[in-house]
Amino acid sequence: MMHDSRKSDRSIVPAKLPNNVGTPAAEAMEGRDLTEGNTDQQNAHRTLRRSGAHSALDRVRQAAKRDRNAKFTALFHHLTIDRLREAFLALQRKAAAGVDGVTWVQYGESLEANLQDLHARLHRRAYRAKPSRRAYIPKADGRQRPLGIASLEDKIVQRAVVEILNAIYETDFLGFSYGFRPGRHQHHALDALATVIKRKRVNWWLDADIRDFFGTLDHGWLVKFLEHRIADRRIVRLIQKWLSAGVLQDGKWTMSEEGAPQGATISPLLSNLYLHYVLDLWVQQWRSRHARGDVVIVRFADDFLVGFEHQTDAERFHAELRERFVKFALELHPEKTRLVEFGRHAATNRARRGLGLPDTFDFLGFTHICAKSRVGRFLLRRHTMRRRLRTKLHEVKAELQRRRHLPIPEQGRWLGAVVRGHVNYYGVPGNLDAVAAFRTQATRNWRHALRRRSQRDRTNWSRMNRLATRWLPPARVTHPWPDERFDVRTRGKSPVR
Repeated sequence: MMHDSRKSDRSIVPAKLPNNVGTPAAEAMEGRDLTEGNTDQQNAHRTLRRSGAHSALDRVRQAAKRDRNAKFTALFHHLTIDRLREAFLALQRKAAAGVDGVTWVQYGESLEANLQDLHARLHRRAYRAKPSRRAYIPKADGRQRPLGIASLEDKIVQRAVVEILNAIYETDFLGFSYGFRPGRHQHHALDALATVIKRKRVNWWLDADIRDFFGTLDHGWLVKFLEHRIADRRIVRLIQKWLSAGVLQDGKWTMSEEGAPQGATISPLLSNLYLHYVLDLWVQQWRSRHARGDVVIVRFADDFLVGFEHQTDAERFHAELRERFVKFALELHPEKTRLVEFGRHAATNRARRGLGLPDTFDFLGFTHICAKSRVGRFLLRRHTMRRRLRTKLHEVKAELQRRRHLPIPEQGRWLGAVVRGHVNYYGVPGNLDAVAAFRTQATRNWRHALRRRSQRDRTNWSRMNRLATRWLPPARVTHPWPDERFDVRTRGKSPVR
């Protein structure tokens, strides 16, 4: 049954959150206006009807912001045909098909009829989630990362549901959470981290790693967290269907009793929701009740760093975080989680104790290093992680060998896109040498592939340099200094408090 979107404000009842600690300090300092309208960025006004749907979600967003303890009892009517259409158009055209084998192009051949049918099945409760198709991609450490490829209709509905839920949760999620949120990306988290190292009194960092996070999410706790805000049972049941749909691999179906499939459109939102209640709100409480000095945090999905002014705070937090995670079926990886002395005064403090240089840590593809400027001042250096660099070059070399018989322009366009993507991500100040090294080695791999096309190939370096100049972008710095961009984005407010 369809509902008038004007009822959305009346479909809210107040409820007290068990983890309620008032307006989180991170929100007050960073400013909630930074995330207002983030969901709008994914909602292009492609039709007049779309603007009506947009306004309906605006009312949900305003109600969520107005009352942080409100529960939403009627959200399902926002799953309109227009919203499903927008979700379909936002999907990747060439993405792999799920267990049903239906591709984006095939579904789009009878798009309106398919959407009408999908919409009808959803609202008469005849929609059934399909199991994910198991696939694997290589990880940087050589292991295989399992992915769950959802069917096309599941992707459409999941994306539409994410859009609806974002209108609520983007008012709840805290300022130091950056992963897979509208209007936020990796470099925003990296900017916040670099700025806090430069400006805050932090000397110790907990470099945390959650063991198999996506594979161990407890479904029971996840539903409880969801029900803090969502009282529409139809939305909750949809999410439960996706969680329990299982995985199909080599023709064998496996039940999903825990975890959320990596690769599913709904999984990033669910992971942020889980860690919002398990970690983020708890960190806010812990540092206000127990910390003797400054405590800061930067989180990107399940990858997070917590900085401390005092070592005793860091050690106590580490122990209590491990205990808290056990309660919610999570575990800090004992070999990958470590406490690192790092910051503006780390080198001086360690020298005073007769120790060597501060350790480094990795975050979002960069190795962070304590260094000094030419005049002896503290300088944070960020270099491309060596393991990431080697892995990517190995992949490029293998792909160039596979493409070596294609026309030169086709090879050049492909390799140019790869190098351009690398430069755009890793081109931060202080990392130009590593970016140039990637481009140089990619050129060498291209020459090696060309020379293997034939025993008589004589591609010399003179010709190779002309090809590289023609097709590959130059190595350059593509990002400003992190604190400068952070100040522009946040108007100088704290990234972590």
